[in-house]
Amino acid sequence: MDVVRTRSRPTFPTRNAAIVVVALILAAVTLAVARMKPAAVTVERSSVVIEPVRRGEMTREIRGTGVLAPETTRLITATTDARVERVVAQPGTLVTADSVILDLADAQQQQVARDAEWQLRAAEAQYETLRAQLESQRLDIESAVAQLRSEYEQARLHAEADAELERQGLAAQITRKVSENTAQSLKHRVEIEEQRLRVSAGLRQSQMAAQRAQVEQRRAMLELQRERSQSLTVRAGIAGVVQQVAVQVGQSVTAGATLARIAQTDRLKAEIRVADTQAKDVAIGQKTTIDTRNGIVNGRVSRIDPAVTNGTVAVDIALLDPLPAGSRPDLAIDGTIELDRLGDVVHVARPVTAQENATGTVYRVSRDHTTAARTTVQFGRTSANTIEVRNGLAPGDEIIVSDTSAFDSHERIALK
Repeated sequence: MDVVRTRSRPTFPTRNAAIVVVALILAAVTLAVARMKPAAVTVERSSVVIEPVRRGEMTREIRGTGVLAPETTRLITATTDARVERVVAQPGTLVTADSVILDLADAQQQQVARDAEWQLRAAEAQYETLRAQLESQRLDIESAVAQLRSEYEQARLHAEADAELERQGLAAQITRKVSENTAQSLKHRVEIEEQRLRVSAGLRQSQMAAQRAQVEQRRAMLELQRERSQSLTVRAGIAGVVQQVAVQVGQSVTAGATLARIAQTDRLKAEIRVADTQAKDVAIGQKTTIDTRNGIVNGRVSRIDPAVTNGTVAVDIALLDPLPAGSRPDLAIDGTIELDRLGDVVHVARPVTAQENATGTVYRVSRDHTTAARTTVQFGRTSANTIEVRNGLAPGDEIIVSDTSAFDSHERIALK
């Protein structure tokens, strides 16, 4: 006879234990998945720039761009109102000091020059007339003095004769006294006329000096007008090259207007502009190298502009070496200024995003060159191409210094 078996149901604690085990398994899987590193992005090794970290001397440099400029530039301006008749030399023309740049015309200036010449002639004629008049007055006074001297001498002799006759009893006392009085009177007149002659000499010199000054004034005015007339033929004034002609034929110009600019080509300097954030370290006398695209020239900083223009500062460089052939004003150049040298520091080629005295991140390449991991680095002082490493990297490490913005979201990258 068959016996019916009754299936026993599991107890409640047993079922709960099973649920807990399943939950634990799921949590472990989730935690394991969460802790798994994301798959590394693959980057072609040839598409990035890898540089080693070194220890040793680091040269701090900054770079700027600019042009060659003449040390001496002459600006030619109009000395009088005029009209441009002819442009003789165009920009780029080599000229000497006597080379004609422009021809100007001014009819009024020619008339003024002629008037100045006639005024000088009139002043010279007045001078000669005054000189003749004063000479005649001098001769008249000298003649009068000579006449009085003669009369005085005769009166003195007559008085002496009367005194002798009085001693001999041949003349009265009154006669002697009259003769002596006459002689004394004439003597006094002679002294007055001699003093008058001396005074007239001084007055004559003053009058002649005043008239001579008028003559010199007229002569100076004539020279000025002649120079203005001659300036209508505009000359370079210095040897060099015509940089600019600021007027055209037929144009009217006023006194003081710019006509042209001449630059000496035998002595050039470099004018470069550097970022204002870097200009604080630039000092007079620092060594520089100038790349003219046709050769390298050594120089030294000679001037630093105190003003900032569009975020840059102008720096003048005095050139120490001869310039390569073909160098001329306004030639584009690159300049590198050596700020100082740091001895025994850890440094590396400057990454694209690295900033001076700031913390940044870079990708450090593994020893086998198969991967690169993001690393935090404390940077220090910078140069044009290198930067000091204060913390985060060691000599011998290699990092990616090119632009890594395309995979900045990845902690690791694979190199192939």
